[in-house]
This record gives sequence, C-alpha cells and structure tokens, in this order.
Amino acid sequence: MAAEQKLSYEQARDELAKVVASLEGGQATLEQSLALWERGEELAKICQEWLDGAKAKLAKAKPE
Repeated sequence: MAAEQKLSYEQARDELAKVVASLEGGQATLEQSLALWERGEELAKICQEWLDGAKAKLAKAKPE
C-alpha cells in the first residue's frame, strides 16, 4: 500500500475515472469487474484521504 499512498490526488482521481469507464463499458468479465471494483475502492480511499487532509489543514488555518 505504500506505493499507492504516493499517488497524488490527481493521479488517483484520474485512474479512478478510468476504472469507472471500464466498468461502465461492460466488456469486462465478472472476475475483471471485481478486480476493477476493488481497485476503484482503493483509489476512492486514497482520494478521500487527500481530501480529509486538505480539510484538516484548512480548518487549522481558519481563524475561529
């Protein structure tokens, strides 16, 4: 997972968009679809971690 955490938000988002397009294309086998789904879940988690980190930084910088 260490390599995946090195993905930037943009890289993870772009790969996630490709995964979604592949799933929506409907050409993948069930096994391929499951692998794509799992990868999509990993990428969504990476994106959410980036967004949560940004939100936390903004909250710290915002005067109360």
